[in-house]
Amino acid sequence: MLELSRYPDVFHIQPDSVELNPAFRDYDERSSKVEAVLKECRSNNVFVALKGWREECFEVRSAFSSHSLLKMDRSATCLFGICNYGVDINGYVMDSEKGLCIWLQQRSATKQTWPGKWDNMVGGGLSVGYGILETAIKEAAEEASIPADLIAKLRSAGCVSFFFESERGLFPNTEFVFDLELPADFVPSNSDGEVETFELLPAKEALEKVFSSEFKTTSCPVVIDFLIRHGLISPETEPNFPQLVELLHVPLQSLYRYHQKQAPSENGQNSL
Repeated sequence: MLELSRYPDVFHIQPDSVELNPAFRDYDERSSKVEAVLKECRSNNVFVALKGWREECFEVRSAFSSHSLLKMDRSATCLFGICNYGVDINGYVMDSEKGLCIWLQQRSATKQTWPGKWDNMVGGGLSVGYGILETAIKEAAEEASIPADLIAKLRSAGCVSFFFESERGLFPNTEFVFDLELPADFVPSNSDGEVETFELLPAKEALEKVFSSEFKTTSCPVVIDFLIRHGLISPETEPNFPQLVELLHVPLQSLYRYHQKQAPSENGQNSL
């Protein structure tokens, strides 16, 4: 908060919150004023999170169904603990000999975040201007070159939500999850330079990789949820099963609504 207090024309620092100047008139003004501050902070190396600047923005809103207050570069949202939304696709194969197998990707070593880590077959943030299904289809084409006839079989599987903290900031994330059964002879291939390789693993081997240090932490919930839904993780095999299921569905929407009711902003709109 100390760094942001240097911009009193943009941010009003409260004892337990940061608020935007209520004089800002609309979405465009809020977005431009905040972006100017963040770009200055980035040029001065103020926040480590901004080293991952993407020129890709997320919407900032009080709830997923609410009207957006402003847009913000995705690298900066963790500085304010703003809810992020994304999509993930579980690509899987029912092998006649190995049973359920899961496609995983290894992220490019040049990615700004989690370079070289193993990840779900397809995943991406919900950027400004894109819907949920639209994002899933776009990411499937870019990351795994999945053709239209196969992506037509995409099936919604709900969502997972979790709260993660790192040196970059706070990540209250909700991931919209899709399942996609693929033919045994299909091999994903990357087209946007963000994936090193793909690997098809039997479900038990995939689970072992998920719990290793080689796997992207914030993607673990998606794979675990998939394995629960397909019976590979059950109350019989996991003694902490009820707690595990709860941790995959942190009620972020309710928690954030409660916070807003407890600490409303001056105009009810500009609180971060």
